[in-house]
Amino acid sequence: MPFLKLNTNSAIDTELKSKLLGELSQLVSKETGKPERYVMISIEQNDAMLFAGSTTSLAYLECKSIGLSSSQARNLSAAICQLLNARLSIPQDRIYIEFSNCPADFWGWNGSTFG
Repeated sequence: MPFLKLNTNSAIDTELKSKLLGELSQLVSKETGKPERYVMISIEQNDAMLFAGSTTSLAYLECKSIGLSSSQARNLSAAICQLLNARLSIPQDRIYIEFSNCPADFWGWNGSTFG
């Protein structure tokens, strides 16, 4: 049920994108305590992004999950920022992450909801 969407203006080749998808999936599973079989990751590249008046490498992420706590959000923020800095050379102060705790009744899957 966790979903992480990465939007960035950094160039990501096919091989790196595949590796990053797997790393982010494992990271989200570990930090949320949810089985990886429920984790969904999306990576989108968008050249038309601006942050603090600059087009220097940046990222905006949305992370949604059922039962996401504030401590999990802090841990995810640290881990995601470290990973994106290591893999894409995005400075950690050019990364925004929006976290959402979604009620189980409002997360659909397999023809029903988790609630």
